[in-house]
Amino acid sequence: MTLLPRARAVVKAPQQRSQALFCSCPSTTCRERGAEHGQSRGATCGAAVCGAVTQTTNIHQPRLQRTACECQGPAVTPLQTKKRDKKGQQSDGLLAPQAHGAGDPWRGAGPAPNKQRRPYKCAAGALPALPLQKMPRCDTGSAPRDGAWAQVSSAAASGAYPKRVKVVEVGPRDGLQNEKNVVPTPVKINLINMLSETGLQVIEATSFVSPKWVPQMADHTEVMQGIQKFPGISYPVLTPNLKGFQAAVAAGAKEVSIFGAASELFTQKNINCSIEESLERFEEVMKAAREANIPVRGYVSCVLGCPYEGKISAAKVAEVSKKMYSMGCYEISLGDTIGVGTPGSMREMLAVVMKEVPVGALAVHCHDTYGQALANILVALQMGVSVVDASVAGLGGCPYAQGASGNVATEDLVYMLNGLGIHTGVDLQKLMDTGTFICNALNRKTNSKVSQASCRL
Repeated sequence: MTLLPRARAVVKAPQQRSQALFCSCPSTTCRERGAEHGQSRGATCGAAVCGAVTQTTNIHQPRLQRTACECQGPAVTPLQTKKRDKKGQQSDGLLAPQAHGAGDPWRGAGPAPNKQRRPYKCAAGALPALPLQKMPRCDTGSAPRDGAWAQVSSAAASGAYPKRVKVVEVGPRDGLQNEKNVVPTPVKINLINMLSETGLQVIEATSFVSPKWVPQMADHTEVMQGIQKFPGISYPVLTPNLKGFQAAVAAGAKEVSIFGAASELFTQKNINCSIEESLERFEEVMKAAREANIPVRGYVSCVLGCPYEGKISAAKVAEVSKKMYSMGCYEISLGDTIGVGTPGSMREMLAVVMKEVPVGALAVHCHDTYGQALANILVALQMGVSVVDASVAGLGGCPYAQGASGNVATEDLVYMLNGLGIHTGVDLQKLMDTGTFICNALNRKTNSKVSQASCRL
């Protein structure tokens, strides 16, 4: 809908009586029919998006009436007008905003405290029909709690979204692997232990790769042996080949992940071989995992774009995903490694992949380079995906994908899922505290919008 210019309150000279027009649509009919102080009359709104009779009334009366228009236009800023103080002198005043609820004069429940009025209106003159979302506040000591979160949303109940989502926390591995300065091992251990307290079911702990290629993960054995392993929580580790798998098992790993890509050039840069060669290496790992009764998760990188090849065909993503699933990977995580995907490309890719791999075995792994991660995840949820990777505080990147920002922030993901009534079992407050800890340790600002809004950092 095209936004219409908003009308301003008409303020006359101090010796004259001022007019306040509560319909902000720009139609000539409405502009010419204002209401002087002490008077109240209706004006027909001529805006195409409204067409309702809009009530214009004295702004100093104790009661104001809501317009009949229910259009959901954008809110506008408070009106500037004149008001009289107790001595009868005129002074500049601002009509202060007020939240919906008891005492809101727009709801016909009487004046607000201090006789302030809520002047927010849509561009057509009506009030926004949608309620204001309860946002986190500073220094509350707890995460935001909305009563509606306790109930399953109508969308989830009707099957539009899954009722439960498994959040796979990849911060300790994917989040830290791209940090330039080596993170001390005790910090990594403490991070994982704090994440274990949040209610997350899966926390990817580290990566058993060569220190030559990823120096940040050189302490993988110390990390695996130093963390406290909570019952009911999986601590998978990344293993690029059989040697890495064997080292991971020796360190106590009970689940591993293998990673490939839908891009030939990215595969060469990342694990030094072609896609076919990488699949052959995976066969060795899969065989050893079956013998040790260790579950294997598979990653497919660059599913929506590659820093070297550009756009990747959905058919190629489906081909690689199908092969990894056929090998025995219980779950395939589809990664938008450089964060170039959009809801449209995500939908197109998933539609093709779901023909080859059951949706129950799919997960999405979205980086937020272009700010599309949550939108892409929402599309995946609508298509039936119920497993989502995320990184606390939005940490991360990729050593082999220049410009790739961190994964979607786990705090932001959980906040969105809570708002949809989708169960995760994750305590948002503890999650934000964990994000604060790791950001302080790294001396950096959080990438989580939820934590920023809550004044955590």
